[in-house]
Amino acid sequence: MTLDLARLMSGDRPDKYDLHTRYLNAQMVRVLRTIGFDRNYVRGQNQYLYDQDGHAYLDLLSGFGTFALGRNHPTVIAALNEVLGGELPGLVQLDVSILAGLLAQRLLSYLPGLDKIFFCNSGAEAVEAGIKFARAATKRPRIVFCEHAFHGLTMGALSLNGDKMFRDGFEPLLPGCVAVPFNDMARLEEELSRRDVAAFIVEPIQGKGVNMPSDSYLRDAAALCRKHGTLFVADEIQTGLGRTGRFLAIEHWGVDADMVLMAKALSGGFVPVGAVAAKKWIYDSLFDRMDRAVVHGSTFAKNDLAMAAGLATLEVLETEQLIEHAAAIGDRITADLQAMIPQYEFLKAVRGKGLMIGIEFGSPRSLTLKAAFALLEQARKGLFSQLMVIPLMRDHRILSQVAGDNLNVVKLLPPLTITETDRTWIRDAFAAVIADAERMPGAAWDLGRTLAGNGIKARAGAA
Repeated sequence: MTLDLARLMSGDRPDKYDLHTRYLNAQMVRVLRTIGFDRNYVRGQNQYLYDQDGHAYLDLLSGFGTFALGRNHPTVIAALNEVLGGELPGLVQLDVSILAGLLAQRLLSYLPGLDKIFFCNSGAEAVEAGIKFARAATKRPRIVFCEHAFHGLTMGALSLNGDKMFRDGFEPLLPGCVAVPFNDMARLEEELSRRDVAAFIVEPIQGKGVNMPSDSYLRDAAALCRKHGTLFVADEIQTGLGRTGRFLAIEHWGVDADMVLMAKALSGGFVPVGAVAAKKWIYDSLFDRMDRAVVHGSTFAKNDLAMAAGLATLEVLETEQLIEHAAAIGDRITADLQAMIPQYEFLKAVRGKGLMIGIEFGSPRSLTLKAAFALLEQARKGLFSQLMVIPLMRDHRILSQVAGDNLNVVKLLPPLTITETDRTWIRDAFAAVIADAERMPGAAWDLGRTLAGNGIKARAGAA
């Protein structure tokens, strides 16, 4: 007897939003319905999602960057089918995996200066491992991270989260974790000079807000770490594997990391996988004796499906030259959006690298628009950005995201496979949505009044 998943998903059954309301996160359903994102997708192919009526949506979210190859890439599917049909002796545990060895070898070929790989199941788990490795290697207790950082939501990773919204209600967190401002070398040196910091863990480009480092920041920070005996750890969970037009984002600034954390895109969009790449001496400080061979691990980390997905992902990045493509088309999309800045009062900045792009909005010059913007900000800081993402979905079938809580920044993380046709779609949709927001009165501000009302009610409920 086999399980008929197609019948389960298409037969006489409750609505998926009802199921989630009853059995999972009802508040997430409320959010999706409020902003009009409650669509019924039935298929994903490459950079597109398709709903039950056959409409195509351009996915500029790509599962928070997971679908760098797009959805359902045939090379990854073929690799997974080969594993499933091969009856491989996976997860023996008191054995080692050939596929894990092959993936580690190939991954390290992109990472000169790093010698060893530890596999895990997610980005947050890679961060947890990075914390443990750093403490074991340096025999120091403290970890320094940056304000506005996002490194995950498990307890150790959450301790390095720079957003108060995620931390509230879960304290006390891991002791000895200290935040410094991004791009502030003086504050970083103040902490490192105490010589009790195991690691400085930093996103080369901050995901929350798409905040860019100054030209010298990462390189100088790495040098400062070495001066004070601290490990420089690059969190490339979102920025890595070609997202920014280089295999790793730190390559843009010529930085040599002691450890690199990876996940998301390495999965090919199918099987969760994370990885920590480290210098040999760091790795050996943890696994330093035979009786400590199992001092850190993860039950499902080196499963054959995950390892095959990682190998297939690297193969696709190379054969389809997706990293080079991300750099070239990302530059053109950024230039298209930057060219709009003189035309629109609300559009303040466009920044990023490759296909990690942040579009920042702010208070306009004209008094009528300035007053309307201030009303939204009073109801809830960052609410104007919803006036962008909602009509992008509703009117242009583009899935995008606000770049963080209380931020008027929209973030684009499309699959690395997007085309020139998609570039035009993005340019024209943003031009139309921003232009509509600059018309008073208009449909955008009808939506704005609704959002402001919801924001005021939410604040009253939380008081």
